[in-house]
Amino acid sequence: MTQPLVRLTTGEHLEGDLVALGCFKNAEPDAGRLARRLAAALRRACDQPNWKALEKQTTRATTGGSKPIVVEVHGLGAAASFGRRQLARWVRRVVSRASEEGRREITLVLPDHSVAQERSALQILLQLLMSGYRYDRFKRRDRRPTLRVIHLLPPDGQDPHYQEALRLARPVARGIGLARDLGNTPPNEATPEWMSEQAQAVATKQGMDIQVLGPKELEKRGMGGILAVGAGSSIPPRLVRLEWGEGDEVVSLVGKGVTFDTGGISLKPSADMEEMKYDKCGACTVLGIAQAAAEIDLPRRFRVYLPLVENMPDGGSYRPGDIVRCYNGKTVEILDTDAEGRMILADALAWAAEEKPGTLLEYSTLTGASVVALGHHGAALYSPDDELAADLIDASARTGERLWQMPLWPEFDEDMKGTHADLRNLGSRWGGANSAAAFLGNFVGRTRRWAHLDIAATAYKASREGRISGATGFGVSLTLDWLLATTGRF
Repeated sequence: MTQPLVRLTTGEHLEGDLVALGCFKNAEPDAGRLARRLAAALRRACDQPNWKALEKQTTRATTGGSKPIVVEVHGLGAAASFGRRQLARWVRRVVSRASEEGRREITLVLPDHSVAQERSALQILLQLLMSGYRYDRFKRRDRRPTLRVIHLLPPDGQDPHYQEALRLARPVARGIGLARDLGNTPPNEATPEWMSEQAQAVATKQGMDIQVLGPKELEKRGMGGILAVGAGSSIPPRLVRLEWGEGDEVVSLVGKGVTFDTGGISLKPSADMEEMKYDKCGACTVLGIAQAAAEIDLPRRFRVYLPLVENMPDGGSYRPGDIVRCYNGKTVEILDTDAEGRMILADALAWAAEEKPGTLLEYSTLTGASVVALGHHGAALYSPDDELAADLIDASARTGERLWQMPLWPEFDEDMKGTHADLRNLGSRWGGANSAAAFLGNFVGRTRRWAHLDIAATAYKASREGRISGATGFGVSLTLDWLLATTGRF
């Protein structure tokens, strides 16, 4: 991923051919932070007829001289209702408009508002660093100039908090970029074997220990869930384990990696099936978190588990009616081969729990039911530990990656009990995301501090025209924010 170069500036020497800033409704433009000729252009821009600083309203004026600079003013609406999400949308609008105009270097002046102060610094910088993200490996190169340099003027000038945030934002942005790249890679390339190779590349670069289990090792360990789901594919499954870091407290991360999901014998409808390359996004998110956490050198010991399969229908596929034994010995009656994610997570979670982590987080595009519940506006969070859930929700509020806590009521455990086995892999139609989470709870052993994030609604997004625009890397930012907060780093 190519990141634009982001630099902090004091306002004395604003660079580029465009300076963008915001103005609140019924407020005077903030000319005091600009040089004289820029301030004059700002006043001319705001003297335009019908300018009221309404949200999304824009006005501009150009300075004189041999090197004219455009001063672009964006309406921010009422200051009282201006929050993090409005700030993020404004930053995106500025960068998008500058990119569309072919500008190479701009300055962004942040509003003097509490929402742009310390705790928002990291997310603002991430917005800028990710602004140039494109997944274009399989397209002819766009020869149009791209935005290369963004100068940022914080509310308090050379704010040391922004300096530290910029140092942290770069590896986090690289982690988000990795998660998006992996998620967007097509299934004819991104197989379980290929995904394990990408994990190996991260491990080698970051000095992590790595294990890659193939079919023989999986069978020897009794990991029947992964083997069952992967049995229908000509490409064998893998289970990757990464470990690095020091300290007594272990954070374990598990990510669902179904590189393509046809549904197996319980075949999905053909409409939109191409989106099923995104069924690996849980694993992609976890690998992005891993890379960033290692780069930042967080003072924790980490373990990562990536179950990787392709769910295909053929003569070797697992069937509805089969009974599968998972790593912790529990048996599962198969009612639907399209409920495959929970089967591979069962083995990975059981292994993770066996190694006694302090905290266990799992990410998966697990259920369409979570999308029905929350739309595409947030991810479903399940945890029996209210303190952990609250901390993750706080991080989600700071980053804008929304989480909503859902129930783990005992009725959902009852729903997942099997007729001829300990469990079944599909509950009733109602509360499907909740019963899926309850199923996973059978494989975390005695780990109390665990959370399941169903990111099916947020792992990839569509454009306004309804076309899929790509993987989001959802979960990388909020998890790193949570880790930085818990380690006192930011």
